[in-house]
This record gives sequence, structure tokens and C-alpha cells, in this order.
Amino acid sequence: MDPGLVYDITPEDYLNFLCARGYNDTRIRLFSEKPYECPVNNTLNDCNYPSIAVPSIHARKVTLTRTVTNVGSPGTYKVRVKQPAGVLVTVKPSALEFKSIGEKKTFLVTLTSKFFDSRINDYTYGEMVWSDGKHIVRSPIAVNLSS
Repeated sequence: MDPGLVYDITPEDYLNFLCARGYNDTRIRLFSEKPYECPVNNTLNDCNYPSIAVPSIHARKVTLTRTVTNVGSPGTYKVRVKQPAGVLVTVKPSALEFKSIGEKKTFLVTLTSKFFDSRINDYTYGEMVWSDGKHIVRSPIAVNLSS
């Protein structure tokens, strides 16, 4: 198996996910070998997961940070985005150059609602694909357009 890029996730990332879900220190302690303090302003968007889900884009603009690790040969990956209906998706940078195995690169994904209609309460879907011509690394995008 040669996936090219992977989205690494650490035990700390999982604990931050529980923090964002509202778990208190006592409940988090069930999953951690030592006491863990939740980061300030932690959200579900901060989880370094390949899929992108925005349960409500009421803020009209959401920016997520993701980090990928090269597990394949050196190369340059370019991004292609299939925009969810009603949402503009931008990725910066739009190309990631890897010179070695194990190298990590971070990028930003910004989702902006193209319109506001309080009557809409539905998800719209798209995808983000990184490719170096050999590997295809796909991330589904789901955005709820509700207000």
C-alpha cells in the first residue's frame, strides 16, 4: 500500500476532540493516563482528520488547519476542489512540495458561504483532492448551510 500522504492524528488530538465535544476533566481522565487540560478555544474543526465537516456555517466563513505527512516518494502535490453548492472553498497553499519521506506540510482550508438564507437547513457536499500524478488523496467536504 502506498497512499502518498496521510493525516496523522495523535492521542492528544483525540483528547482535544473530547474537549471540543464538552467532556470534562473527570470524563477525559478515563481516556488518559495522566491529567489533561483542554486547550482554550478548542473546536471540532481543530481535529486533524481527512474529512471536513462544518455542522453550521452561520459565521459565513470557517478556516480549518490540516497537516499531512508524506509517506511516499518526494514530489509535489497540487490541490483540486469540487466546491459544495453554495460554498466557496479555498486552499492555501495550493501546492505542497515534499523532498523526503516523513516530511510534514500544513495548509489552510477556508469555507465561505456564498449566500445566507435562514430557511435552508441542509448539507451540501464536495471534495478536496491532493495529487502528485501518481497518488490521489481525497477528503470529503460536508457543510450545513443552516443559519
